[in-house]
Amino acid sequence: MSELGTMVFGLVLILAAVGGAALVTWFERRLLGIWQDRYGPNRLGPFGVLQVAADMIKLLTKHDWVPPFSDKMVFIFAPTAIVVAMLLGFTVVPFGPDLYVIDLNIGLLFFLSMTSLAVYSVLLAGLASNNKYALLGGLRSAAQMVSYEVFMGLSLMGVVMLSGSFSLLDIVEAQRDQWFCIPQFLGLYVFLIAGVAESHRLPFDLPEAEHELTAGFHTEYGGMKFAMFMLGEYLGLILISCMIVTLFFGGWLGPWLPPLLWFCIKVFIVICFFILLRAAIPRPRYDQLMSLGWKYMLPLALFNLVVTAVIALAMQGQG
Repeated sequence: MSELGTMVFGLVLILAAVGGAALVTWFERRLLGIWQDRYGPNRLGPFGVLQVAADMIKLLTKHDWVPPFSDKMVFIFAPTAIVVAMLLGFTVVPFGPDLYVIDLNIGLLFFLSMTSLAVYSVLLAGLASNNKYALLGGLRSAAQMVSYEVFMGLSLMGVVMLSGSFSLLDIVEAQRDQWFCIPQFLGLYVFLIAGVAESHRLPFDLPEAEHELTAGFHTEYGGMKFAMFMLGEYLGLILISCMIVTLFFGGWLGPWLPPLLWFCIKVFIVICFFILLRAAIPRPRYDQLMSLGWKYMLPLALFNLVVTAVIALAMQGQG
């Protein structure tokens, strides 16, 4: 792809990611309505699809208030940071054999680094708000995201061993004979749970648990700043879904249909699964969430790493 083509594709990708995040907000509410035997959005437009536009108009026209007791510069910067970090994460995702912004030989590490940067956004939001609820939510979020980053990184090392590369293109190509969801089902399980915790989606939305912390780290946020936090959350959901498909379900690989269509179908199914988690599983206590990570996810990720290493060495010896 030429330099101009890369720039155009990058712009299209940003618009598609932001538009997709807005559409997922409607789709989630609609799907939850179906599963919970209620209507969901159904007033504005066919199937309530214009509810997204109504929400955007409401948020755009709200008064942009900054608390006088807050650290104003950091307060304004915090919601921008999470959106930028998530959008940068999309640059290394291969949507097809030639559909990507850049193919880095450390693409997987770049993705992990972008998810790590998102921690600063919620932590700075909690600190800058000068609000006790927001501060507790920010500290919770930092502890949760930093902890589950460990398990997320370890769960992917088996994929790196089997593919022999950190490049996401090479990882997809290595799955032509068999998707990694089969030999790396333990890694997939750990990565899936870590992905939910990293994006602090229900049932792991404890940094913003309304029954304890009002709204957590974004208690003092409203209008477009609040909308940017929500945009960052849904961008994170889509990015994690894209990475699950790329790393464990063969990316764009599939018979008959165009590669991009295969990729979109797989991502859509993973997003539906995340929404089903929200509908079906109750929220745990914060100490239970942290215990799950350090007592169960860490040993499981290490076990998967050791077993994969032994099998890879045995296969090398036979070769």
